[in-house]
Amino acid sequence: MDLVGLSLPLLLVFWQWTNTTGAAVTYWTYTGSVGQSKWADYFPDCGGKAQSPVDVATVQTQYDPSLGPLTPLGYSQHGNKPFSLYNNGHTVVVPLPGWMGLGGLPWQFTAVQMHLHWGNGAPEAGGSEHTINGQRSAAELHVVHYNSDLYPNMSVAMTQQDGLAVLGVLIETGEEANQAFWNILNYLGRIRHAGQSVSIPAFDVQALLPSDLGRYYRYNGSLTTPPCFQSVLWTLFTETVKISHTQLMKLETVLYASKEDADRVVMQDNYRTPQPLNDRTILSSFPLESVKVYTAGEITAIVIGALCGCVGVAVIIRFIVKTIRSTSSWDVLPSVRPAPVPRTMEPGKELKQDVALNTTTEPGKKKILSPSV
Repeated sequence: MDLVGLSLPLLLVFWQWTNTTGAAVTYWTYTGSVGQSKWADYFPDCGGKAQSPVDVATVQTQYDPSLGPLTPLGYSQHGNKPFSLYNNGHTVVVPLPGWMGLGGLPWQFTAVQMHLHWGNGAPEAGGSEHTINGQRSAAELHVVHYNSDLYPNMSVAMTQQDGLAVLGVLIETGEEANQAFWNILNYLGRIRHAGQSVSIPAFDVQALLPSDLGRYYRYNGSLTTPPCFQSVLWTLFTETVKISHTQLMKLETVLYASKEDADRVVMQDNYRTPQPLNDRTILSSFPLESVKVYTAGEITAIVIGALCGCVGVAVIIRFIVKTIRSTSSWDVLPSVRPAPVPRTMEPGKELKQDVALNTTTEPGKKKILSPSV
């Protein structure tokens, strides 16, 4: 690893995230003989009951009104000193300066680093670690902090139950490029192989986050990679961040999990599958069904629209009824025999009339035939 310029605590962080005391191996991957299905064999905490990531079943979350908006501290104050970008063989990492932190939690948390997880470039494959109602997003950003109120550094805090706080940001694809993410993606070509690092211009880290930091899910979990310490207070924002398809493709195809002098292994599908929730409860900072408060103008528009709709329905019904009645009246009219047309007399002939003869009989008289007029 090229860790020149990194502090001793950060050196310990990178060491401990790929090593554990007494383990038979110090190397792990997402698939294969030391893939995630085998992690617990070599890193015991990976088989714990409070592992991450998880699937968030929204109907089973519990609203906690005490959960307020989180406050990023110093995220936009990047200063003049450049950041560094690092390929650790599992993901791309951006170490963060110590003046960045997180407010709105029970303790003060200091920022340490951020990294990404993604898929393999296949359409609709997804690459996020957390899922919402079983649905996986395109990618996921994690911003890692340690409890600086209680512990001296990350390497100590990560082994403690209340040691870490991680922000999870789900990433989806859209039509437009996300300018904030270019601050990272534009430099991936310089760290293509594991162990490579590069200095990049400092940038506004908060621009990578959703605009709404008040709606999120909260639960107790773990690191999503070995050694899987169960020391993380997770915050997963409900609002997603969008990047373009081009940006996602760059993330999914440029980096290698292998070193420069080894056979090339493309860094893809670097996410852990959701773990059992067990007896944990996922809290939400908002009610499951939020009630919208309408303005007076909106209420007036709704009432007018409803009235217009009722009038329209009434007119249609009246037309249908009228049509039915009109049709029915023609069906019940009696049959009318057209009047006979008079025939023109021919010269020299008398007009012949069809007459109905009535007969009347009186005692002692003959029957008299008379035409019925």
